[in-house]
Amino acid sequence: MFSIKEIEEKILNFWKENKIFQKSLEKKAPKGEYIFYDGPPFATGTPHYGNLVASIMKDVVPRYWTMKGYHVARRWGWDCHGLPIENIVEKELGFKSKKEILDFGVDKFNETCRSKVLTYVEEWKKVINRLGRWADMENAYKTMDLNYMESVWWVFKQFWDKGLVYEGYKSLLICPRCETTLSQYEVAEGYQNIKDISVTVKFELVDEPGTYILAWTTTSWTLPGNVALAIGEDVDYVKFSLKGHSAISDGNYIVSRHDLGQYLISDEYKKDKKAGADVKVVQEFKGRELVGKKYKPLFPYYLDREIPNKENIYTIVSADFVSTEDGTGVVHIAPAYGEEDMVLGQKKKLPMIQNVGLDGRFYDEVKDFAGLNVKPIEDTKKTDRLIIEYLKKNNLLFSEEEFEHSYPHCWRCDTPLINYATASWFIKVLELKPKLLELAKEINWFPAHIKEGRFGKWLEGAYDWSISRQRFWASVIPIWQCECGETIVFGSVKELEEASGVKISDLHKHIIDKVEIPCKKCGKKMKRISDVLDTWFDSGSMPFAQEHYPFENKEKFDSNFPAQFIAEGVDQTRAWFYYLHVIATAIKEKISFQNVIVNGIVLAEDGKKMSKHLNNYTDPMEIMEKYGSDALRFYLLSSPVMAAENLNFSDKGIDEVYKKIILLLSNIYSFYQMYFADKNVPTRSEIMAKIASADPMDQWLIARLNNVTEEATKLLDKYGIVGTTRHIKDFIDEFSTWYLKLSRDRFKKGSGGEYFGFALFELSKLIAPFMPFISEHIYQNLKLVDKKESVHLENWTKENDLTIDPEVIKRMRLTQRAVEIGLALRASAGIKIRQPLNKISFKDKEMFKNIFVDLVKQELNVRDVVLGEEDKLDTEISGGLKEEGMLRELSRQINQLRKENNLSVKDKNVVLEYETKNRALAAIIQKFQKELKENCACAELAAASGLTAKELNIDGEKIKINLKKI
Repeated sequence: MFSIKEIEEKILNFWKENKIFQKSLEKKAPKGEYIFYDGPPFATGTPHYGNLVASIMKDVVPRYWTMKGYHVARRWGWDCHGLPIENIVEKELGFKSKKEILDFGVDKFNETCRSKVLTYVEEWKKVINRLGRWADMENAYKTMDLNYMESVWWVFKQFWDKGLVYEGYKSLLICPRCETTLSQYEVAEGYQNIKDISVTVKFELVDEPGTYILAWTTTSWTLPGNVALAIGEDVDYVKFSLKGHSAISDGNYIVSRHDLGQYLISDEYKKDKKAGADVKVVQEFKGRELVGKKYKPLFPYYLDREIPNKENIYTIVSADFVSTEDGTGVVHIAPAYGEEDMVLGQKKKLPMIQNVGLDGRFYDEVKDFAGLNVKPIEDTKKTDRLIIEYLKKNNLLFSEEEFEHSYPHCWRCDTPLINYATASWFIKVLELKPKLLELAKEINWFPAHIKEGRFGKWLEGAYDWSISRQRFWASVIPIWQCECGETIVFGSVKELEEASGVKISDLHKHIIDKVEIPCKKCGKKMKRISDVLDTWFDSGSMPFAQEHYPFENKEKFDSNFPAQFIAEGVDQTRAWFYYLHVIATAIKEKISFQNVIVNGIVLAEDGKKMSKHLNNYTDPMEIMEKYGSDALRFYLLSSPVMAAENLNFSDKGIDEVYKKIILLLSNIYSFYQMYFADKNVPTRSEIMAKIASADPMDQWLIARLNNVTEEATKLLDKYGIVGTTRHIKDFIDEFSTWYLKLSRDRFKKGSGGEYFGFALFELSKLIAPFMPFISEHIYQNLKLVDKKESVHLENWTKENDLTIDPEVIKRMRLTQRAVEIGLALRASAGIKIRQPLNKISFKDKEMFKNIFVDLVKQELNVRDVVLGEEDKLDTEISGGLKEEGMLRELSRQINQLRKENNLSVKDKNVVLEYETKNRALAAIIQKFQKELKENCACAELAAASGLTAKELNIDGEKIKINLKKI
């Protein structure tokens, strides 16, 4: 019985015991190095299908280029730093804020993080090994290792020396829970749809009591930080009077003319009017007439406080970004909580009121809301509601409305982010952008649309990279500063040791922050700045850091940079791929990778995210145990996920691949073993020497194999994995359903085995990168003259190495077409294939001229093939044809009985006993004794009586058959 689990386990042991992976690395590589970068995963959980998709790609491509004559190192790596680890530790320790970490101690916290980094390494090794992926996991690089971190410092120093690093004060999105800034990519990853409240607020003009300018905002919590209102100088505004409203006090109100018009045709206005409200336009004017006017603050907290630029507080100013698309044509300005607001504040010399801490809570100065979280995760609208109640109470609210929108959340802890003006260290991506865009043209993307699409658009919209984080477990920024303003940046451990006199063995924050440097300028102690590096700086430095460049492997790295190939999921277009590109462009003025395959996302069968909690998918190990790793690999490799599209993972899909690919391959192999197991497989030169005189089916098989190999090579050279799987699938199907089916009688006579065996040998190499287990299984059981220890140590077949007259393929296609026509005619006439017929005629002269007539006769079970005026089947069944049909049906059912009795084709010492009351059947057996013995591999036929054997039904006539081994 065929057991894929047993076969794959046996092969895994074979690879391990014989160190086949190591030998593939030591194999002669006449074409030199092929560089592949493996993006490091976190070992903070077990591998999921998304990890497996990338891993399979990272196995197929290196296996292929190794067979093509290259040396392909495959060093694994582990991502060790950042919020994913910190959040795990915080959860275990029950921490809910950054302050709790500081109280606990950064040293203890970081060491706890270190202990959690490699929690699931052994589980990863188990799954990756079972998947059949070859990777050096024993010598994996880790981003927390001293050598790796030292190279990260070196990379940072290169940016510094090139003038590409600066400290700036900008409005950035922060996570209040993690109390840190986030990168452009991290922000993009965390958007969620939530419900919020928009409000239109009344700001009373100082010189016109009872006249209010209306401003609209979706962030009520920023209103206590308001310092100005912005209008468009050329926008048309109106002052209108409102009287008799049930909820809004009488007065004059100012909005843009466009927004008043929208209000006057709204359902809301119709309700107001019905309730007795009266609206009249009092005045129309351009926005510039409002500039410089003062208004009363909503919150009086800062009237008596000393604030820089206080003379400009609560003033109407003009701004280019004001539009009438949303709101009232008036924008509330809080420079501490918005990028445009901050830039405008700097331009107009407005005061900045930052009354919220990095933890997202109001300072005590905001007396009515002191200590409140502005965007609490448990109820994001809670604080906004309290502020709205305050506005209502103080007659400052014009209207409110609930709405749904996409809002950024922390990609790790799901906390709503807030815009926040803060100091950060930046990389000058904008300065690099022209070079980034120019070099990006050299990168080949698969699928191609990613180049100008997802990656290209992201690159075009990139801005300066905020690289500093206010966290703990990460590579640190190697900047030391003194109170006098002196700054030193270190690019190596040696430089720091020489400057400090301290032996350095660890570069993490809790260790390195204790290292002080004497200031050469003033003599005081210089200390490292407290921030750590964005973890993506670690990841983007990977090509250099995994080699401990430039401290080791400098010549090796310089001669092999950039990489020929990388692969990850579509989300990495804005992350790892992007940061690799930025760092390589800045440091080497080169691309970091030449070719990249981007996979999509694997979802559950219902289209939802895979979730252990929802139990909506089958564990990968369970799938591999049931169907084998090759089935899982081929299913994913042939799916839309390889073209950066989403895949709804289906166990049924795996089952289909198992049946239509794995079992079919197993059946082909078993068929060969049945007839030719003891035969030597001829060499290529031997095959080519006699192929011209071979049976048409053998000529076609070798020609078709050559065709598939050519197509696969062309595609794989350009990283066309999905296209290659289609060619492989089609060939396997034709091998089984066409070649074997039509060659069975020849095989029984011992003919055609050499071509069959040679095709299996070539097929085992062709499928080796995709299905490494069954390819090895087939290869190991072939008797080859120049056999390697493993199929994975073989060389890829060169294009045109199996040149055959292409007319053979053309003629066979026409033959297959003729058979399709004939089968359709049989089906239409209701005549089964086992019933012989006299002839069939075809009207297509070109087809008739080129078909292999004997094959058509054989497959359609007809005595003659002729050219006629139409496609027509002679359906007249004479007595002789009837007998042949019954013989064929009898042979078929006896052979099925042989299978049921576990008799192989080699079991020929069998007596066929039969008993029947039907004279016609008895006569057929006597007439066709020779044919029946040959068809059913029996030594003798014997009539018997009183048999207690299986009864067969042959066209309605009964016969008992018993098979007895002599």
